[in-house]
Amino acid sequence: MGGGLAGAPLAAAVSAAGGLGTVGLVPDPRAFAAELRRARDRVGGRPLAANLLVPFLRRGHVDACLACGVDAVVLFCGRAPGAVARLRAAGVVVLQQVGTVSQARRALADGADGLIAQGAEAGGHVLGVEPTLAALTRLLAVGGDAPVLAAGGIAGRAAARAALDAGAAAVVAGTRFLLTDECRAHPEYKARALGATRTLRTLLFSAGWADPHRVLPNAATDRWCTPGARGPAPALLLNRALAPAVRRLPPSVARHQRLGLPFFSPAPPLAGADPRFLEIAPLYAGVCAREIDRVVPAAEAVALLDPT
Repeated sequence: MGGGLAGAPLAAAVSAAGGLGTVGLVPDPRAFAAELRRARDRVGGRPLAANLLVPFLRRGHVDACLACGVDAVVLFCGRAPGAVARLRAAGVVVLQQVGTVSQARRALADGADGLIAQGAEAGGHVLGVEPTLAALTRLLAVGGDAPVLAAGGIAGRAAARAALDAGAAAVVAGTRFLLTDECRAHPEYKARALGATRTLRTLLFSAGWADPHRVLPNAATDRWCTPGARGPAPALLLNRALAPAVRRLPPSVARHQRLGLPFFSPAPPLAGADPRFLEIAPLYAGVCAREIDRVVPAAEAVALLDPT
């Protein structure tokens, strides 16, 4: 979970509980490096991973991963063969999250050590186009000897067990860890996600980004995603045209957004944000939010996912 949701406290707590804690990317490489250092200090010798969102990737992000000695990196939404080569040369395991067979083949051709099969149930930015177990089956067929992990709609041990029984090497969870004490999401964001019965897949929050995302409804989606969920066509075209420039802007520009102008940043609302931001920011969540009825410590979330 990028944008500040998954920082050092969450990553360290997950690793301490026996999972693979992951620090999410933030646009500023220096801030990202500082967060990785804090996580490394907390986890000691336990494994630590970093998530690199390719549309926002800079050389400094890879430098930070190497300097902080992360054990694994997850790439998402795009290709970065140069980064893969640098990371693998340093002994870092590189996984790439993909949603289709063609994306999987490209990731393996670029040198990825393994794949994460993302299903359409996933929250946040979504590459998956079919249910998680169906995507897993297709990607296992092209993965060869490479491990294939499963992501999307996994919030408890039954879903984790089903994915492992279907051939997944491991499972990846986002929404379950969104709803933990250590996640930096705004408290009201967490409250809205608990037991949420409705999410929608849209392109509304795509300033600087070209891929769809699954979010909870808010004032922005109510205004701009009815009757279609994608968002207003002129705004989507503007988002795509301005994407390279917008990616270089600081996250603080999101505070200037207005409901009446459908040009919304992908930055989620963090703890301490103006509550007004909850209505114009993406509230990322997967369909499995409906299964989660409480916010728990990250260590308990890991235990709830244990399929044994």
